[in-house]
Amino acid sequence: MKHAWNLPKIEYVNLSDYSESRPVSLIYSSAAWNAVKDSLRLPVVWQTEVKEASEAAWLPLVEQVQGDVIYAVGGGLSVDAAKYLAVKTGLPLICVPTALSVDAFLTWASGVRVGGNVRYIETRPPERLLIDLKMIGAGPAFIRAAGISDVLSIATGLWDWRFAHERGQNPPGMEYIPYVDAAAQAILQGSLDCAEAAGRGDADGLKQLLDCLALEVQLCNLVGHSRPEEGSEHYFAYSVENIMGKGLPHGDLVGPGIVLIAGLQGQDVAPLKQALKDCHVPLTNIPEAVIHETLRGLAGFSREHGLSYGIAHELGEADLKRLPSLD
Repeated sequence: MKHAWNLPKIEYVNLSDYSESRPVSLIYSSAAWNAVKDSLRLPVVWQTEVKEASEAAWLPLVEQVQGDVIYAVGGGLSVDAAKYLAVKTGLPLICVPTALSVDAFLTWASGVRVGGNVRYIETRPPERLLIDLKMIGAGPAFIRAAGISDVLSIATGLWDWRFAHERGQNPPGMEYIPYVDAAAQAILQGSLDCAEAAGRGDADGLKQLLDCLALEVQLCNLVGHSRPEEGSEHYFAYSVENIMGKGLPHGDLVGPGIVLIAGLQGQDVAPLKQALKDCHVPLTNIPEAVIHETLRGLAGFSREHGLSYGIAHELGEADLKRLPSLD
């Protein structure tokens, strides 16, 4: 590892009091922009709604970008595309999350779909985040704290990391580190502690969830990989999306993956399930037939795409008989 990435500067603001004088290129999702457009004053000179996570879709936009700064208003897709355009144009990037739905607005990478899997390409973190906790708290319940799935995945990601260590499957640069494990578990506990408050839109609860997301991202930045928080639960989500196609939000895919994989790992799923329910992350939006098809093929999927070793690599037909309930 040659360097460790930084987090963006996080500014807590009232969006109605915020103004921008520079000409802006805006990358947005319609729902998010509609939530803030009457209070966030931006001199927009060019805008686009990105609907596909691929370099083929993003690259033609580079020549269209105008102005002196890029703003991203929306979830993971908007933010990932904006990070890509910011790198390609050299313009600064400011993100305005309208929900704590993912950790993408804190990270240095952009996720793209390649060959039926998600691949992360190096871009860069935003320079600044504008966080209006009151606005986020007033947003739709199903999305405002759904990013808890990117912290709860520590439970299954850490288990996989230890599992790979015991089997000698961690490659150089991803060696198991006990104190990192302990630090990640503390972050996980922080997210469990704030789930109910964050889910109901309480400002302190949302602030603690954002802190947990930032701590999780920076911990991975410092160790140089995502093993402390990404494992078989994410592989499950990638494979489900490959089967079902686009449509379900990130949390709707990763949340059930956490419960299912944790159960197969022999963990107590009750606190994880409760935290997801407290944050209104739906656990039953993936058809049962798709769940079974995904788990039957997950070992092959994980090997085919060179995913870091975890329980996914050893799952088989017999494991379908011991799945925990998602109800």
